Amino acid sequence: QVQLVESGGGLVQAGGSLRLSCAASGRTFSSHIMGWFRQAPGKEREFVTAVRWSDGLTYYADSVKGRFTISRDAAKNAGYLQMNSLKPEDTAVYYCAAKIGGVVSSRIGYAYWGQGTQVTVSS
Repeated sequence: QVQLVESGGGLVQAGGSLRLSCAASGRTFSSHIMGWFRQAPGKEREFVTAVRWSDGLTYYADSVKGRFTISRDAAKNAGYLQMNSLKPEDTAVYYCAAKIGGVVSSRIGYAYWGQGTQVTVSS
């Protein structure tokens, strides 16, 4: 089992930045993929980005490409989502998730989920 805890959400004005953290525990993470999803009220959950732990290969949804950066600290089993140039449409609850293996660009297969952290971008 993997336990995931997100932190770092908050309120920011459009154009601002936030950094989210995802702490993983309970299992060695080296063979995993960590992803970030988001869900706005009344909307479907959206796949945002993911990183393969073994080599750092990343994938970004078009909506955040060039603005968001995913990274990981293997020594800490922690992942990060740096969000820059935030837009009101980025407002959502952000969840980190993990899966063992699979395709980094695919939203399929995530078995472990955090509880989410709220990101609100005001205009």
